[in-house]
Amino acid sequence: MRKSTSLIDPDHILFDRRAVADHRRRAARIDWPRHRFLFDEVAARLAERLLDINHDFGLALDLGGRGGGFAEQVISLEKAQRVIRTDICEDMLREVKNAAVVLDEEFLPFKPETFDLVGSVLALHWTNDLPGALSQIRSILKPNGLFLGALLGIDSLQELKSCLFEAESEIKGGVSPRVSPFTEVRDAGALLQRAGLALPVTDTEMITLKYEHPFALMRELRGMGEANALMARQKNFTGSKVLMRAAELYLDRYADEDGRVPATFQIIYMTGWSPHDSQQQPLRRGSARHSMSDFLEK
Repeated sequence: MRKSTSLIDPDHILFDRRAVADHRRRAARIDWPRHRFLFDEVAARLAERLLDINHDFGLALDLGGRGGGFAEQVISLEKAQRVIRTDICEDMLREVKNAAVVLDEEFLPFKPETFDLVGSVLALHWTNDLPGALSQIRSILKPNGLFLGALLGIDSLQELKSCLFEAESEIKGGVSPRVSPFTEVRDAGALLQRAGLALPVTDTEMITLKYEHPFALMRELRGMGEANALMARQKNFTGSKVLMRAAELYLDRYADEDGRVPATFQIIYMTGWSPHDSQQQPLRRGSARHSMSDFLEK
């Protein structure tokens, strides 16, 4: 993995990147295939956007892709000649037979203008400097290269967040950070523009999964490698009283007729292109040939 000194103000570091890697490593070593459904589903939905693009890509990058779900989709759609898979955890790449690189998404080790396509599925929401990460992606894209990204939005896991918050507040008289402060969809387009990506498009959807019990959801999050990695997280184990009360609240408020509970994941999709002269350009200010009065009734 590439080593680098972070330029981020230590007071603004939200996520423990070592914990992110450790959680991913634990997931890979336990039973990753059993817990990869959401990532594969989002990878498929993200890659579907390539079907609307009459363009084939030479070299593609699956950034932070765990087992390479996005890479598999791109290859299946025959939209790229070669795909390099990457992840922060080496164990996630152990079954990869083709090119793979262990890296930190905050420090990309590639030369400028290397890739025709960069895709990232549910990885960038763990970066401390998302604008910086997007700027690096912009740098490694060739002119007219495409970035496709999917990350968890702020409305993800609202059910779990509210129940844990209330349970801990009730029992301990205070709360500790437990769920990542995900990105808001209204910020996504501005982030793409700030990174220098052209023709930005963002959209969002909600994916709801059902579980037999709140504890099954918590086990799933660990199996997905999505456990709490906040720097300010509680470092010791959560007490059984808090967990039991949170589960009780979850069941009371959200269980369906069969006793199953929902977990909502908000997915934010991002699309942006590396600038190129062939792309549609905005008109120069003052170059309009018509006045608004030409279109108004007199």
